[in-house]
Amino acid sequence: MLNKGLYTSNKKDWETPDDLFQFFNQKYKFQLDVCATHANRKVRIYYNNSGLIGPWTDSNWMNPPYGREIIEWVAKASENPITVALLPARTDTKWFQDYVLGNTIYWIRGRLKFVGANNSAPFPSCVVVFGEKGKQYKLQKDITWSAKSF
Repeated sequence: MLNKGLYTSNKKDWETPDDLFQFFNQKYKFQLDVCATHANRKVRIYYNNSGLIGPWTDSNWMNPPYGREIIEWVAKASENPITVALLPARTDTKWFQDYVLGNTIYWIRGRLKFVGANNSAPFPSCVVVFGEKGKQYKLQKDITWSAKSF
């Protein structure tokens, strides 16, 4: 029997852990958070509801809603120069196979705990760098985040 709790949430705006965001921001110097609220934004300039229709910059951060609409977000990310996205590692889905594979992927070891969550996520996560092709890394948190190439 399926555990619906693994696939649903009453909340769609889980905030990225600050230290994980900073790990990537040091390298990519994000100009825009394409899918945020004022409370959970990671970059001064952000889109709330208009991220799918507004123009993106050369270096974007994205933590999209993980529901059915995720395909629209990853499709748009794949059309822009550099978009770094925190995503569920749902390797069996059409959107993952069509848009994610072939880009640089940081596979997060263990389960991520979002800001404000009581527990870690019930699913694995990864960070995808759309616009950078083909590298794969293991990303893990000891005291700080570190990445090791495969």
